[in-house]
Amino acid sequence: MRPPEPLYRLIIIIARVIFLINGYRFTMKGEANVPRRGGAVMAINHTGYLDFVFAGLSARKSRRWVRFMAKKSIWQHRVAGPIMRGLKHIPVDRHAGAGALAEATNRLRQGQIVGVYPEATMSRSFEIKELKSGSVRMAKDAGVPILPTIVWGAQRIWTKDVPKRLGRTNAPIHITVGEPIHVGPDDDVAEVTAHLRRVMKQMLDETLAAYPQPKGEELRFHPARLGGTAPTYEEAYSKDRKDMTRRKDQFSK
Repeated sequence: MRPPEPLYRLIIIIARVIFLINGYRFTMKGEANVPRRGGAVMAINHTGYLDFVFAGLSARKSRRWVRFMAKKSIWQHRVAGPIMRGLKHIPVDRHAGAGALAEATNRLRQGQIVGVYPEATMSRSFEIKELKSGSVRMAKDAGVPILPTIVWGAQRIWTKDVPKRLGRTNAPIHITVGEPIHVGPDDDVAEVTAHLRRVMKQMLDETLAAYPQPKGEELRFHPARLGGTAPTYEEAYSKDRKDMTRRKDQFSK
């Protein structure tokens, strides 16, 4: 029997009220791919600060809660820190991540769903970057599937280098959970990681094809290769890499 999650339930209720007030329009696909029991790694693309909130909604049809791996500095914030602890998310020290990896793997063995950003940091180009191998290694060690997940539209609300827009934006939010990727005990981690990236890139393209075509200022949140004015993959690379190596951010004391 699953333990009650009163705080998580409350946060979801509050979030849904805020979404309604702000006019967000959700399109969800693949919710049935989230297992009703047992562990799974939810591998999510990362374009905005609210990706994790939207990705977590995709598990509610299966009545599951997602424990997200996130940078440790968030736990230092006076408001966000207590919430992250209460929701049992997993802090990650980017410069010493072995402990977080072990904790996440243990959670998976316990039958939890763990949300991971395999790109390691937000993508300023909004493309799928090269993936770190941690998500595949965790799935392999715990013997659980990977759920490739795409969230699109969160970058229009709050992303890097652009003023956040938290009011009533009526932003379309598309969330897709792909078919589970199973990792065998003898599978090569690098090969599965490359396969995961190919799957996520294809899912992103399919999501973009179904998403309302942007115009005017909204082109800032659309990939350059498709006519948007977001930074190209190459232009964004150096800034993204700097974010991954820095010691302090907006949540650090």
